[in-house]
Amino acid sequence: MPVSPADNSLIPVPITDTTNTSTLIDYLFASDIFATTWSSVTWSGFEAGPVGLVYSVDRVQDRVDLAASVGAIPISFAESDPVEQILALEPNDVRRGVETVGYEAVDASGAVQSGITLRQSIDVTARHGGIGVVGLFSSGQADIDYGAAYAKKVSVNGGIMLPLQVADEIVPLITSGQAHPSFIVSSVIGIEEAPEYYGRFNQTEESKVVITF
Repeated sequence: MPVSPADNSLIPVPITDTTNTSTLIDYLFASDIFATTWSSVTWSGFEAGPVGLVYSVDRVQDRVDLAASVGAIPISFAESDPVEQILALEPNDVRRGVETVGYEAVDASGAVQSGITLRQSIDVTARHGGIGVVGLFSSGQADIDYGAAYAKKVSVNGGIMLPLQVADEIVPLITSGQAHPSFIVSSVIGIEEAPEYYGRFNQTEESKVVITF
């Protein structure tokens, strides 16, 4: 609605009655990790069901603990096979899986094995289940057991995440206070500290760093 210059101070602007930094960072992630995760979970075919258990797999203990802090069942593959750990808890396999790592995936020793997370996702997914893939495979190829996926009739769906396509779904969750993706942030820094914290992030000493200007 057109407003004369004299009335500009009376225009209601949503979300300007707060200076809560964590809330602002929550909105930042609507174009980043929140949109990425939301898309991949949607692609997996996730829907309402009788039990909503979520397993989170990592080998960095701080990230394992972070997942546990928001209710996920933590699975560390630092010392034992994650597939065996999950199947011990879910002998009938899981219904949905999400692959978010791509070609940078590593084994327990830290050696790169580009297709390992996708193979493991197939191994733990039940018949007629689904896997959402948002991890990037730079070569366009991944070494997987297609026969296993075929026999289980597992559907695999994925692609490039487009934040604007899911904004209408995830932004209201932040506005209403139902979603707080900023929980992942370990440090908020100034631009001058960026080189130091890039190094810390590469050494897995930080989970997520936000740079302010």
